Amino acid sequence: MTVPDSKQPANFSFAVREAHRPAWAVFGERTLTGLIYLCGISAIVFVLSIFVFVFKEAAPVLFGGKFSLAQFLFSTEWYPTSEVNKRYGVLAMIVGTFSVTGVAMVIAVPFGLGAAIYISEFCGPKVKETLKIVIELLAAIPSVVWGFIGLTVMSKLIVQYTGAPVGVNILNGGIILALMSVPIIVSIGEDALKAVPDSFREAGIALGATRWQLIWRVLMPAAKNGLLAAVLLGVGRGVGETMAVLMATGHAVHIPSGILDSVRTLTANIAAELGEAPAGSDHYRVLFLTGVLLFTLTFAVNLIADLIVRGIRKK
Repeated sequence: MTVPDSKQPANFSFAVREAHRPAWAVFGERTLTGLIYLCGISAIVFVLSIFVFVFKEAAPVLFGGKFSLAQFLFSTEWYPTSEVNKRYGVLAMIVGTFSVTGVAMVIAVPFGLGAAIYISEFCGPKVKETLKIVIELLAAIPSVVWGFIGLTVMSKLIVQYTGAPVGVNILNGGIILALMSVPIIVSIGEDALKAVPDSFREAGIALGATRWQLIWRVLMPAAKNGLLAAVLLGVGRGVGETMAVLMATGHAVHIPSGILDSVRTLTANIAAELGEAPAGSDHYRVLFLTGVLLFTLTFAVNLIADLIVRGIRKK
């Protein structure tokens, strides 16, 4: 019997086991590893392919020489069908998009994080399962149904209780988007809180912390990365939503002066006009350029979030 030399590398025993494994087991493991690697790469390939397709459709107008990118970004005049002077300005739609999303996040973040904390730390097993089912059903409601609710129910309530001349406005769209974003924030936030080790809770209780002190001082700082991800996913849902805001915001192209003004968002503009724009026309290309702008804004939000998370981790 030979005694292994203590100077042999640490992976010596692993290499011995690998040598005695059946060929089919080694082949199956390598195949599974390759499939996992392919799935990871495919996500990057799909995202890049989508961006390349959208940018390819927008490139002819962007590099045609007659189009002004500055006017596109900083003008509020949107007259794509004018016979005399076509103007493509999306500044009012950018402001409309962020105003509706901002109102939605002001409503959704407190309710979403509060619900996540309640489900994770306060309610019993039966109530937890019931609430999780209800939240999943809330997330399963189609966006067009939310749009109908905003158009027929919320608009009447807003006119009745605020005195607004029109019920389809920023407030209406913000409330509908908040209801659509809450399930995402709750699900991701609850997972982040559950991922905090129980030893953190035990240590806080041992030090005499109350339940609220435990949540505020221990659990939320420990789960801050996951909670930030939940909020950013909610922001992404708000920026990218189409049908609900198309029906609930009034679809008016102007910079709003308050939350009771009607607006038009970038996504709603694409959905409303792409079907009517002649293929290959400047109007058609500019709508694809709006898609590139949306892609860029989403990328910027994710990049800023990643930098914030990295800064938090360094601290």
